Amino acid sequence: MRLTKGTDLALRIAMRLAVLDEDDAPTTREVANSVDAPHSHAAKVVTRLKHLGVIEARRGRGGGLYLTTAGRGMSLGRLVRELEGVGDVVECEGAAPCPLRSNCRLRGALRGAQEAFYAALDPYALEDLVAAPTGPVLLGLPMRA
Repeated sequence: MRLTKGTDLALRIAMRLAVLDEDDAPTTREVANSVDAPHSHAAKVVTRLKHLGVIEARRGRGGGLYLTTAGRGMSLGRLVRELEGVGDVVECEGAAPCPLRSNCRLRGALRGAQEAFYAALDPYALEDLVAAPTGPVLLGLPMRA
């Protein structure tokens, strides 16, 4: 299974925010630059993370991006499920439906594998991901506008 680029970026942004002090509140542009992502893509991801309650975005002076307490402790499996959305690993009903779709056991096997993947992520939270040696590397990323 492969994560979408949006999920990958969301996890990197959340991890970057997880290592910052509460006094540090970077802008979306600063975070995007620090994880080497286009600002426009990061802005969409930040909006999604905000709607999921993972981050808070404050405007104006003293504003910026903050990781919420709920986001810090959220199960990684839950977060990835939310970001990836509900869907099968394979497309059985697309523009050219698979001729095996009504009698195929592959779809169920892949669905089980997908859930096992998410279940393997469930015990981890963002806090776990930013422990050493990852945290110091994240802190060393330049934060530029």
